[in-house]
Amino acid sequence: MFVRAGDLNVNLRVDGPAGATPLILLHSLGTDLNVWEPQALALSTAFRVIRPDMRGHGLTGITPGPYTIEGLARDVLAVMDAMGVHRAHVGGLSIGGMIAQAVASLAPERVLSLVLCDTAMAIPPATSWTERAAIVRAQGTEVLADAVMARWVTPGFQSAPAALGLRAALLRTAPEGYAGAAEAIAAADLTANTARLRLPTLVLVADGDVATPLASAEAMRDAIPGATLTLIEAAAHLPTVEKPDAVTAAMRGFLQPAIDSHYEAGMAIRRQVLGEAHVARAGAAITDFDRDFQHFITRTAWGGVWTRPGLDRRTRSLLTIAMMAALGHHEELKLHVRASRNTGATAEDLAEVMIQVAAYAGIPAANSAVRIAKETFKEMDTK
Repeated sequence: MFVRAGDLNVNLRVDGPAGATPLILLHSLGTDLNVWEPQALALSTAFRVIRPDMRGHGLTGITPGPYTIEGLARDVLAVMDAMGVHRAHVGGLSIGGMIAQAVASLAPERVLSLVLCDTAMAIPPATSWTERAAIVRAQGTEVLADAVMARWVTPGFQSAPAALGLRAALLRTAPEGYAGAAEAIAAADLTANTARLRLPTLVLVADGDVATPLASAEAMRDAIPGATLTLIEAAAHLPTVEKPDAVTAAMRGFLQPAIDSHYEAGMAIRRQVLGEAHVARAGAAITDFDRDFQHFITRTAWGGVWTRPGLDRRTRSLLTIAMMAALGHHEELKLHVRASRNTGATAEDLAEVMIQVAAYAGIPAANSAVRIAKETFKEMDTK
């Protein structure tokens, strides 16, 4: 899809339910949004994964360079505005990781966490980037292809279909877009701003990365209090493509940590699905009579079922609505119809569910559920 973000027409891909927590993934120099494809597909069951093509790359508009990392970060914030995203997890690969750091520096209140993959706070020497920009403007990206591919992936991966896809993306990158972004890297030193970040951060680096080596990753980890570092083995500069499963596992462990307390996890999910106000009202109404019961349903239904990775939140929402309608549990039905605004389930989705209920649980049950859903939507729209 395309969105207008400031002065730019941006191509992006969105995967996952509309009501899920957004995860923005930013690609590397000379590639496009596809370098995050394996991670996007795996994580889209739990997140709304948004992958924009950077300025001058992929199908996004091309403007004259030089670009700046701050300017590219403002492009990301403009995309967030265009997509109605207030806060998101932000991940970036190579220059995408530099942009992610800049987004967090410019608008820390809009970033939930950072995933910084094979990137750095600065990638010297600047002259290598300005020289590369001049070469590409004069001769195109093809002249750099062999040297760049040698840094992107290990020798044994060069002939893999995914590596050939990377080469094709490089050759299709507009010279001005590549050059402008290279000049942004040349001018960037994020050291001071990154050291001021106070966000949960995962740093990833491949053991064979010579462009942004382990030392650069360790410097970022040490600069951001509480940051953790994971080493990806047997890969070069673009491990999202060469070792997708290892990168995905590290990201999943960071973004979806193991549950230490099913009750606390359940409370978090309840707030996200039912809304902070509802959960606060329900908590205030608890008495000694139902305290153990409320703890039980929070721990088991919300913490034990809704946290499972096998179904996305929209699907669980629709299943719950269908069961409440079929069983005639009208108070719970109304509650979950309201919650559909937070799960990505649309009114059109619910209309289909009601037809399913009519076919398999009976028209009277569906008729009552349709009436309740319509009343609930009307109440929601008037508030």
